[in-house]
Amino acid sequence: MSKWDQPNQLTAGERAKLEKRKKRQLKSENGRNQKRRIDDNEKSEPTRGNIDVGTSSLPQSAIPTIQRCRSIDNYETLNKIESGTYGVVYRAKELSTHEIVAVKKLKLLEASQGFPITSLREIAALKEMSGHPNIVRIREVVVGEKTSDVYIIMDFVEHDLRTLIQDMREPFLISETKTILLQIASATKAIHDKWLMHRDLKTSNVLMTNNGVVKIADFGLTRKVDNKSALTQTVITLWYRPPEILLGAKEYGCEIDMWAIGCIFAELLYKQPLLQGKSETNQLIEIMTILGPPSEEYWTHCLKAYPAARNIRLPSQQSDIMASLLQHVCSDGANLLHGLLEYDPSKRLTCDDVLSHPFFSKEPLPKPLSMFPSFPSKGGLEHRPSR
Repeated sequence: MSKWDQPNQLTAGERAKLEKRKKRQLKSENGRNQKRRIDDNEKSEPTRGNIDVGTSSLPQSAIPTIQRCRSIDNYETLNKIESGTYGVVYRAKELSTHEIVAVKKLKLLEASQGFPITSLREIAALKEMSGHPNIVRIREVVVGEKTSDVYIIMDFVEHDLRTLIQDMREPFLISETKTILLQIASATKAIHDKWLMHRDLKTSNVLMTNNGVVKIADFGLTRKVDNKSALTQTVITLWYRPPEILLGAKEYGCEIDMWAIGCIFAELLYKQPLLQGKSETNQLIEIMTILGPPSEEYWTHCLKAYPAARNIRLPSQQSDIMASLLQHVCSDGANLLHGLLEYDPSKRLTCDDVLSHPFFSKEPLPKPLSMFPSFPSKGGLEHRPSR
């Protein structure tokens, strides 16, 4: 029998030292046992990277887990689709499933400046909107060898609306325009119902599958609707920017997205952007020339109070572009377009107004997706054979 088992033959000081050694030994043994339990759990866990947080008595769905990001090495790059302000988008293949996906490599700032807020907002918004049929689906976020290599994996969508419009010989039919517009309004309503503003709606950010299903993309400028903090005016591509933003408004809401939808509607009819200003001031002049100037009362009591208004002179006459454009639609279509391109944000149509508008219940009715035409996908490197 060792002396560790005979404490009565030891002095008081030796017994105290022995007790301390036993406590350290017991603590070390408990630590090793706990590590073995964690290792065993990790081996039996089907999802790599899950961490047991000691809630085994809870239902599986209630146990929080932390997932490790997978590596970009799980994907093979096929071709570059486009490059934007906040990232570069590629078409890629998932190696284990052979599924075709879209991979967006984020443009990160210097390490000292941290992870860009635009990327955080985009990932958060896409996750929050996940499941809506007209919003592009995020699959996962993966990383490369360097900490600055971060990628968003999304469903691959064959077309963007801008490219389709440019390549078509004739504009979309009215029935097709109605189907596209209803889907855009449905997606935007889902965004607004979450108290979010997209802030960058335009035809190049409206994707479309070969089956005619619309998907809103690029949520890098998305923000929560907040009446307490000042907001930037450098949002929405210039040609889709509403007059209140152009004039310098620092407080605005979801109405800015509705103006952009009006511009998209006009582009679907006109086959090119309706308002093509060269600068913010010139864009305002374009708006007032093509749509007509705002009422004298609204200009004097509302718009004239904005800082940039001092540089604007109201045009003396209106262009005939709008009148020519509206020849292609019925009176309800003209009413819808005017309601979206309304100077006063408080009077601008909402998504609910659009979805219930009589324009969509009149002939020709919205074309069913099963009857939508298909087009070669530029992003998928498709082309029609020459004859």
